[in-house]
Amino acid sequence: MIELRRIGKQFPGVRALHDVSLTIEPGEVLGLVGENGAGKSTLIKILGGVYPAGSYKGELVIKGRTQAFRGTRDARAAGIAVVHQELSLVPEMSVADNLVLGREPARLGLVDAATTEAFARDLVRRVLGDAAARELDLQMPVGHLGVGVQQILEIARALADHARVIVLDEPTAALTDAEIERLFALVRERRAAGTAFIYISHRLEEIRALCDRVAVLRDGELVAVIPPTEDPVPHMTGKELGDVHARRSFEVVDGSAVLRVANLRVNHPSLGGRAVVDNLSFAVRAGEVVALAGAMGAGRTATLSALFGVARAGATGSIAVDGKPVAIACPADAIAAGLAFVPEDRKAQGLVLGLSVADNLALSSLGRMSRLGIVDSPRVEQTALSRLRDLSIKVPGLGAEVATLSGGNQQKVVIGKWLELAPRVLLLDEPTRGVDVGAKAEIYALVEELTARGHAVVLASSDLPEVCRLAHRVLVLREGKLAGELAGAEVTQLAIMQLAVGTVPAAMANLGGIGEART
Repeated sequence: MIELRRIGKQFPGVRALHDVSLTIEPGEVLGLVGENGAGKSTLIKILGGVYPAGSYKGELVIKGRTQAFRGTRDARAAGIAVVHQELSLVPEMSVADNLVLGREPARLGLVDAATTEAFARDLVRRVLGDAAARELDLQMPVGHLGVGVQQILEIARALADHARVIVLDEPTAALTDAEIERLFALVRERRAAGTAFIYISHRLEEIRALCDRVAVLRDGELVAVIPPTEDPVPHMTGKELGDVHARRSFEVVDGSAVLRVANLRVNHPSLGGRAVVDNLSFAVRAGEVVALAGAMGAGRTATLSALFGVARAGATGSIAVDGKPVAIACPADAIAAGLAFVPEDRKAQGLVLGLSVADNLALSSLGRMSRLGIVDSPRVEQTALSRLRDLSIKVPGLGAEVATLSGGNQQKVVIGKWLELAPRVLLLDEPTRGVDVGAKAEIYALVEELTARGHAVVLASSDLPEVCRLAHRVLVLREGKLAGELAGAEVTQLAIMQLAVGTVPAAMANLGGIGEART
């Protein structure tokens, strides 16, 4: 058993945790929920040794003995493995080398390549299954893989430690439904063997399906420990939000297309002659949200990247905005054509973490805020204040580094930096990945407001409730091709999954309401 006794943690001007006491029993899955900034990440960093003993108040007790971790190595030695939301793989190293990092098999003083490959292949097989494990190139640099695959590799590396407690921080944010099913099976298998899990997720249907108890943090305090059948949202927010994912009644959006894409093909970044998007055509009207759905690798992100001129390999086809053909070879071309892009990985691609909130909000429109090469600082500040007010972005001040904000507020900054340009088309790739239920509701409201103003939105999301909540039409992709289109009452999670993979994973079918139209 692991006990957290009266844990407290203070940062300059911020109380991150106050008097938090919890127990984690062997063979249980403890859900840990709360809005961004509630203290979840701080708590698991204490448990995982990122914050060493002496930097926080309280005690960490394992099997009756008080622990004083000096770092993450001590935590791992004590049987605690943490899969953080922020990936810790080494992008330049191969898949196999990342999976054995810190436990490299050696022979005569040299790393044993054959043993490394066998060990890595076994780990991947346990997480992905035989077929996917055979297809994955273990010698490929991890940085060439998508975020979803990297997340799976992080989980595989944690499972290799045979830990007493495994902390999973938003583990399914970039996974497909089949991969989620496999992860759930692994968690249940390890739980039956006595391993304890702390499961952190903003996807409350997963908490209900997997967890034995749910601990709720708010403003750094433990406010409730509840059964998974009880709604945690009132405890998390202090108020009722209703069903964030309740589908609106959509009317058909008439009018001419703002964006028209014809015969789009995006080449595979490493396999010559193969396409990750193949002959895709669609249109989006003013005031309409068109969602791209499908399994991981179906071509959602590749489509948006190609439209914004950042595809990792060559793209062909034609694009028209407001009826005028445009050639997009780089982001500058896309911006000039009236497109804006909110990428899947906001920290690596959407923000400059070392810059202030104000500077990040001004990034996309510096040309408009400069004269003779000199930035108009008062205008930057005035614009930033307007964005903070319009989007309810919570910050200590305009000069605060954007890296210090919660995930939800960072995402609103990524969206906010485009609003000064009033883009005709907004491309959103996993717009609520890793944000809490309150920030998710605010982002949904923002998308609805933008479409009400006449903006066109192309949404790529692996979150099926999100797709059903926001989309007027859904284009379901399978292996880069259009598998089908759904509109109006046809848009249900079941219909999307059937088009995407042909079957409904059992783990997802048990989450509740998956086959029902959300009206």
